[in-house]
Amino acid sequence: MNPSGEPPRARHLEHVAIEVAEIAATFVRDRAGHAEAAATKSSPTDVVTHTDIASERLIRSELLRRCPGSSIVGEEFDDADGANNVGWVIDPIDGTVNYLYDLPVVSISIAGTIDGVVVAGAVADVHGAETFSASAGEGARQSRTPIAPATPTGLDQALIATGFAYDADLRAEQARTVSALLPACRDIRCMGSAALNLCWVACGRLDGYYERDLKLYDYAAGALVAAEAGAIVEPPSADNHDLTFAASPGIAAPLRPLIG
Repeated sequence: MNPSGEPPRARHLEHVAIEVAEIAATFVRDRAGHAEAAATKSSPTDVVTHTDIASERLIRSELLRRCPGSSIVGEEFDDADGANNVGWVIDPIDGTVNYLYDLPVVSISIAGTIDGVVVAGAVADVHGAETFSASAGEGARQSRTPIAPATPTGLDQALIATGFAYDADLRAEQARTVSALLPACRDIRCMGSAALNLCWVACGRLDGYYERDLKLYDYAAGALVAAEAGAIVEPPSADNHDLTFAASPGIAAPLRPLIG
């Protein structure tokens, strides 16, 4: 809360998210190359490292130090109810499998909420040393410089990214979608960080991204960044079979039906 008793503004939460995400990114980057699996979750491929746990503990501490009384939803610990209407949705390492294999596509994702609505977010690229951020109604930024999606001339010139679920049956269905989409676009990438994929649509490095079976902490900050940048964004719901979708406005319409 600010001194007047008013709720923090979205831009303030964006600044807090940036600061804490960059602290966590440094922490995670300093431990890269030494990751050890601590456990698996939904399947043997759904791994968590000791650094995931330590990163989330650090992020929670830093957020509560800056915004006492906040609620927190995270990947590795139970939800924490706060005393005010400010909340945070955090992914302490988005791209854990990449991190385990020392692949450099790893991010920290922090979204800020007011009354349960995402109004701010930051995604720090652990190895790329850049941070994407946004606040509701204020646009999106890449290391504090305004960004916008690319303008491909057509789907056949579009670079699309996706990701795969941990469930084997759902993966088989996702493979069929890739088979239908690949002939229609320039190419497809699977890079292992939902948050970064959404931000790369926002800044034009990708023309589109889709993935099913994501959790709120995977997409909360990145989806806001993409939407505020001007991308067409569709969050997961029961109506769209749990699909997260983001694309440049110029290719969203022809791309969406191919995904189903």
